[in-house]
Amino acid sequence: MALRRRGRPRNPVSKHEKALMARILDGTATVGVVGLGYVGLPLALEFAKKGITTLGVDVDQRKIRSLSSGKNYIQDLNNDEIRDVVKRGTLSATTDFARLAECDVVYICVPTPFTDNKDPDISHILAATKELAAVLRPGHLVILKSTTFPGTTDSYVKPVLDATKLVCGKDYFLAFSPERIDPGNQKWNTSNTPVVVGGVTGACTDLAIAINRRIIAEVVPVSSPRVAEMEKLLENIFRSVNIALVNELAQLCDRIGVNIWEVVDAASTKPFGFMPFYPGPGIGGHCILIDPYYLSWMAREKDFVTNFVTLAAEVNESMPFYVRSMIEREVARQPITIKDAKVLMLGMAFKRDVDDLRHSPALKVAELLFDDGFQHVSYFDPYIPSVQVSGRELTSRKHLTAKYLERQDVVVITTDHSSFDIDFIVEHSKVVIDTRNATRDIAARSNIVLLGDGQ
Repeated sequence: MALRRRGRPRNPVSKHEKALMARILDGTATVGVVGLGYVGLPLALEFAKKGITTLGVDVDQRKIRSLSSGKNYIQDLNNDEIRDVVKRGTLSATTDFARLAECDVVYICVPTPFTDNKDPDISHILAATKELAAVLRPGHLVILKSTTFPGTTDSYVKPVLDATKLVCGKDYFLAFSPERIDPGNQKWNTSNTPVVVGGVTGACTDLAIAINRRIIAEVVPVSSPRVAEMEKLLENIFRSVNIALVNELAQLCDRIGVNIWEVVDAASTKPFGFMPFYPGPGIGGHCILIDPYYLSWMAREKDFVTNFVTLAAEVNESMPFYVRSMIEREVARQPITIKDAKVLMLGMAFKRDVDDLRHSPALKVAELLFDDGFQHVSYFDPYIPSVQVSGRELTSRKHLTAKYLERQDVVVITTDHSSFDIDFIVEHSKVVIDTRNATRDIAARSNIVLLGDGQ
């Protein structure tokens, strides 16, 4: 079905729009990327691979030193490709924001966390925008990619840039195009995932479409930045709500003696009207955990309460507590105290086969165990060498041995990395609490406790 786009009146083409469009189309436009994390660096790499001069800007000196020497630090990227574009000179990196004056197009890809009270924190966006405003010139195109609440581009970024006395849509151009990065996904990446673009004016949209089409196969225009900002929240809240549904049903299934994993698999045989989601120890990463609170904060400003969305977020955040209860129950069944119990957590990353620790539910589970008096909590994760939990620094085991597994009172699969030898783990463990259904292919064992299996 074709996307319905409500167009805005198109002003006459300004000389700055015409000149910038020409540079974009002939490949001579210089691209700047502010924020060289899991969104910004893949974006910068794609432009550099196309031979487009690309400048990365970040406040982290370590990232700049790494890139300047041709070294990659993002798991999903190809090390050889990073080295090649740096060697060819199409990608360079700096901490000097003043060099954004050299760029024709500037993408802002900075973090958007929330505060301790779960209110949006767009301070990184505003800081980057102020740095850019200091060097903003006619012909600049600014594209915000950081996930945020509707109105950020119009009401927060634009006023800072307008203060330069340049006119948006005539002198400079501004759009929002949300990131769609999925860490660890081997199929969908920056170049083949469609992106949405919403400009402040028609000229802003057209220019943003043109630059994105240099590296992305499909660009989907919408009528405004607010539509694009809301669309991004919808993507992630859709997942949050559906994950919360199965998380809640998993807890119910544990009480009524039904296996939620079998239920979901059976429902998945329906060829229409159903999409499978699976329970787990909680949700992690940047977007799915945070975005419901960005939306609910914005809604409160409009005297609207997002009951459904907020409840789903609360259900997901309750899952580490449920897993904590499962662990304590299994400890209670053994002749050992909480203080002396040895708990091994398998996987600290927030999802399978990634080195991303952001908001990982495993971290919360570990924190809850320490808060309850556990003294012997260890972990094994080939992607995460060390973590800080409740003021303690934990270091991952280098290897899992049969002897070490046998010494543990409870082993918890919190992240189902594909490198884990599940048969070996189950064979040598007293009790395995499986929060990810990683033991699905193993014949029934009395030492396996599966979240949501109804047992």
